[in-house]
This record gives sequence, structure tokens and C-alpha cells, in this order.
Amino acid sequence: MRKQYHVILTPQERADLQALVAAGTAPSRMLTHARILLKADSGPEGPAWTDEAIVDALDVGCSTVARVRHRFVRGGLGLALERQPPLQPPVPRKLDGVKEAQLIALTCSAPPQGRDRWTLQLLAAKMVALGHVESLSYETVRRTLKKTHSSHG
Repeated sequence: MRKQYHVILTPQERADLQALVAAGTAPSRMLTHARILLKADSGPEGPAWTDEAIVDALDVGCSTVARVRHRFVRGGLGLALERQPPLQPPVPRKLDGVKEAQLIALTCSAPPQGRDRWTLQLLAAKMVALGHVESLSYETVRRTLKKTHSSHG
């Protein structure tokens, strides 16, 4: 495997990483990334291990080694060690606080004519019919009611 990003640590960065690994109190992901950088260092003090050797020695995947190298070269030591939070939630919430309150109020109201109680499917359909949301699954209704400790019956 050809290395695309070459890690060259300064003496201070190398000392910081060695101290971090020696202390062993940081999260395991951070310690693993520090070990990867120490082994991948191709500077005058570094061992300049290949990615395959690092994978075998540290029991990580090739993509992890490549990703840590890339993040170090592009963003420095801090970016390579820290876990990157997602920029935004994968799916925006359908029910905010106001809509949750509307759902709970609907749950507490009388069920439709001919029914003894609300079902999750009926609640979801009624929320759409009332125009509170464009679409809503019964699973979202279930999770919302569970979160608010509300009964749907």
C-alpha cells in the first residue's frame, strides 16, 4: 500500500504523544491514534513503519491508519487525536416541543368514534390530518410517548 500522507512529527509532538501513551489515562481511541502517529513518523527520530506493519502491531484497520495520517497532515495533531463529532444529526426531528405537546394533547383527547382508545397508527394519521406534520410514522409516535412517559390509551 502506497502512503499518500507522510507523517513527520516535531520533537515536541513526539514527546507529547509519548507522554500521552505512557500515562495511559486518555480514551482508548486517542491512545490508539497516538500510537499510530508514533509508528508512522517518518522524521529523523521516527521508525517510519509501513501501514501494514502498523495494522498488524496495533490491531486496527488499514482505513484507520490512512484516516489518522490524513487528518494529521491536513489538520495537525489535535485533529488526528480527537474524535470528530458529526456536523448535524443525520435526520432532522419530525416533532419539536410544540408538536410533541400537540401529540400529547391529542393522546389525552377522546378517541375517534367507534374506537375505545387511540392506537399509534391512529395518532400518526390524525397528526397528519390536522396538518401538524406532513408525514409521521407510528414508531415516531411511540418513541415520543415513551420519552414523555405518556400512555397512548
